[in-house]
Amino acid sequence: MPEDSDWEAYKVPPTRTPVSERITSVPNPVTFFQTVFNYVIDAPVTFVREWIERQQAKNKFYYYHQKFRRVPDLSECLEGDYLCFFEAEAQWRRDRMVDQEIVEIVRERLGACKQREGPNQFQNCAKEVEQLAQVIKAYQDRYGDLGVHGNARTCLMKQKHRMMEERKAQANASQ
Repeated sequence: MPEDSDWEAYKVPPTRTPVSERITSVPNPVTFFQTVFNYVIDAPVTFVREWIERQQAKNKFYYYHQKFRRVPDLSECLEGDYLCFFEAEAQWRRDRMVDQEIVEIVRERLGACKQREGPNQFQNCAKEVEQLAQVIKAYQDRYGDLGVHGNARTCLMKQKHRMMEERKAQANASQ
């Protein structure tokens, strides 16, 4: 910077911002509307929300730990008991979703083992491979060949036919 700088041309800004003085006696409409909004709308809504949160804090409900009571199987329902049929169907769908998740978890464990072990996966992940084979076989035995529109009745009929084939095979083997 040159030595002969003119300090009047380059004034330093003030260190504090000056307070604006009201020139009119009319109140500012913005502050009026803010105050009205706070007391008329915001305060009651905040009160109601805090009250609801206090009530919910007293009664904790964990939706992810929902437990359904076991209902009778479709084979245990009486003829014409449509409510029992519906409950058995809902129970079967929940069981199927749980079994699907079990297969996925075991499959993810096997994938993690393979990723972790690398070239030694065939030796060190044999237990996980065997477990996955058992889980998939059990899932296929119960739900295989039902298709997308499978339901509790077709699953029960499939199991009945499989049991009859096994009995027939035992009878033929013993003769």
